[in-house]
Amino acid sequence: MAPPYANATCDHASMQLVTDRLVLRRFCDADLEPFAAMNADPAVMEHFVAPLTRAESDGFVAAIERAFARDGFGLWAVEAATGFVGFVGLNRVRFTAPFVPAVEVGWRLAQDAWGHGYATEAATAVLDDAFGRVGLSEVVSFTIPANVRSVAVMERLGMTHDPADDFDHPRVMIGHPHRRHVLYRMSKRRWIAAGRAGTRGTGT
Repeated sequence: MAPPYANATCDHASMQLVTDRLVLRRFCDADLEPFAAMNADPAVMEHFVAPLTRAESDGFVAAIERAFARDGFGLWAVEAATGFVGFVGLNRVRFTAPFVPAVEVGWRLAQDAWGHGYATEAATAVLDDAFGRVGLSEVVSFTIPANVRSVAVMERLGMTHDPADDFDHPRVMIGHPHRRHVLYRMSKRRWIAAGRAGTRGTGT
């Protein structure tokens, strides 16, 4: 069964994905404070250029909601039985790189949600949705090489890595240690052939 909704102020009846332990839903106002705390945590943001301010974090949520309105997909707020734990979802890549145009699957979870397999479980549901309802033919994911936790999730999902695809992120300044990124891919054909499925159900 899906976990109980810990955040009673959110509209859970709207668009969502459900897995054995998680609900992936749209962000709501009650998520802003814990999301900002997560985005300000140096451990969570270790592999990014800098933590986010409260204004930047709130702006990020606004951008997520605009993406859902524009594209019909985006980054889902992830809720476990304990409440809001972070986000997992799809994001259209909006910078110039050899692999663009592309849609990435990405995740960011609070420290106390690490080590439970939540990122893999939620990303499996997101990829089911990407290759089903959304109708994508390929999804990518990328991070810096030192982000071994995220790389491990990509590999558990069955995504493939070709070193020839690795790239310098154009939004990270030249010479910064976080500029170089590894790129992983998953095609719809490979996802279906692998027989992977994680979504218990979807709502719109």
